[in-house]
Amino acid sequence: MKTRDTRSSPVPESSSERISLVIDGKELTARPGERVLPVALRNGIWIPNLCFLPDAGIAYGGCRLCWVAIEGKARPVPACSEPVKEGMKVTSRGEKAERLRKSSFEFLLSRHRLDCKSCPANKRCGLQEIARKCGYKLKTLRFSREDPGLAIDDSHPLFIFDPNRCVLCGRCVEICRTRSVGILDFSRRGLQCRISIFDDQPLGESECSGCLACVDVCPVGALFRK
Repeated sequence: MKTRDTRSSPVPESSSERISLVIDGKELTARPGERVLPVALRNGIWIPNLCFLPDAGIAYGGCRLCWVAIEGKARPVPACSEPVKEGMKVTSRGEKAERLRKSSFEFLLSRHRLDCKSCPANKRCGLQEIARKCGYKLKTLRFSREDPGLAIDDSHPLFIFDPNRCVLCGRCVEICRTRSVGILDFSRRGLQCRISIFDDQPLGESECSGCLACVDVCPVGALFRK
């Protein structure tokens, strides 16, 4: 489930130029080059998302949960990839955006092992938070469930990777690239896409530094400490 790179160049904090826009009726300002999602989150406007890394200002753009409506545009757009513009008016709860968001949420659930009671991310899971705040149920009605049935990698001395819980949000890949040795990446295509190391090498035999940054940013318990 690869998608285009939605990362933008860092915007200097010292930049005095500001852009005015409205998100969900709230008048805000932002720096040129920023995307809608971080501007909204920074100002207390919650838009569902799984792949955004607040500290890094990066979104892989794969979860497709942050759909918003932009005045003047015929179709909703992902807030994580949409650059702010002067006078922009954004609505995060439009009917079309909500329909797309719910479909994306159910698609993620269709490939996610729902074992909440035994999951290490229970009560702090990104999927649970979205379900609670959006009024969704943790089940899919439009997509048939398919448990990937992949082997759990417990070869690393510090953490475990359960690919059956992974929703391909890309957070671990991005954080590994920016803070560690960059061993994690996407492999395969389509429904076979997964997070892995080159040549499917076990984590315990890789060059992993053991920084645990990937574990800290995983929103669904696919990566967890031993």
